[in-house]
Amino acid sequence: MSKILLHRVLPFSKRLISETVFPGETVVDATAGNGNDTLFLAEQVGTEGKVFAFDIQEAAILATAERLGDLTARTTLILDSHANVDQYVDEPIGGAMFNLGYLPYANDKSIVTKPDSTITAIHKLLGMLKKGGIITISVYDGHDGGKEERDALLDYVKTLHQADVHVIRYELLNQRNNPPFLIAIEKVRDFDEVVQISK
Repeated sequence: MSKILLHRVLPFSKRLISETVFPGETVVDATAGNGNDTLFLAEQVGTEGKVFAFDIQEAAILATAERLGDLTARTTLILDSHANVDQYVDEPIGGAMFNLGYLPYANDKSIVTKPDSTITAIHKLLGMLKKGGIITISVYDGHDGGKEERDALLDYVKTLHQADVHVIRYELLNQRNNPPFLIAIEKVRDFDEVVQISK
């Protein structure tokens, strides 16, 4: 049986994180949603690590807590915008994950991630990220406001200095119905403040 090398976006995102996040580290799930990424991160960091998971919807926080089960002890669930990450996390992080769009299976599809808060969160997390760490951002643009968030995010990451970070866009081109694509940002040198270049 052949091995799949070109994974879909979500498995590929987890593959990148699994290669760069180690037991004992602190990590961030910027969009807890139904808790799938939070659970994955909690498993990655082990008993000595910490996960900070953010969502603006109480239903997402409750769903994530239920999914975590016994791993809740290594996770801090935060009912707040990821843009305020620096108010809760004051230590270096091994990695971070974003899953943009709306809460899966929610009745209200009008509650979606926004470009300003998403970019603010990424900007802050890059300063906290360890050298060699990765931030993964799964981008869905098939909903109202999705294209604006996509374009703002792509404009932002293109301004990040190549000496500081490497940025990739990963997508499967033959998928239908507005499939997500992945942006991954790898920090290649130590810095506390993000350097941006003019376009």
